[in-house]
Amino acid sequence: MAAAAPAQASGYRYWSFWESDGGKPWAYATQGPATARPADGDAIGFRFAISNGTNDTSLPSAAPDFSGICGGVEKKDGTKRVAVVVDFGGPADAAPGETPPAKPIKVGCAQVPEDATGADALAVVAKPLRYDSAAMLCGIAGYPARGCGEPVAESGETGESGDAGETGRTPAAAAPSDASASARKGGGGPSFGVLAGGAAVLALGGAAIWKARRRG
Repeated sequence: MAAAAPAQASGYRYWSFWESDGGKPWAYATQGPATARPADGDAIGFRFAISNGTNDTSLPSAAPDFSGICGGVEKKDGTKRVAVVVDFGGPADAAPGETPPAKPIKVGCAQVPEDATGADALAVVAKPLRYDSAAMLCGIAGYPARGCGEPVAESGETGESGDAGETGRTPAAAAPSDASASARKGGGGPSFGVLAGGAAVLALGGAAIWKARRRG
């Protein structure tokens, strides 16, 4: 049985997912990167932070500047260019024992097949990626090294984990083990969105995390 979140939890520490359609400001994604399929000229962003539901989720501190990130990359037939922004957050967002990368923002232009998902684009720019057994995105470019969507008490301490396999994380949905293994590779073969899209949508939608834990 999954353990309930701390009674005085102030939020959850996780990677939120953002989208920018054709130069528009960041908007909280309505689906996970495993099923979202950005178009050529779009930007996707990821922010690691402590968030209390979707309304106060911190957005990436860097602008979705497609021209600045992908301006020097020529579009090739059968591909699209997606600007990727990864914001690792600051020391206040880090779990005990974790230190954010010295360079807080990582950007890159992913040139991927036209049917590629946001997860595919992220894998091009910011490996290694870390997923848990339910295909929730837990780490980008190796950060953080452990933990996954854990509740954070008002004191700033991490809550108890209900999943022995991943510290601080109660899975929001189950995914087949072969899908999780493929997701961790982040490379060729069927896109991650095809393999584990349903689980990732639940896991990476901040509202889903919040509601699931409130019910706990």
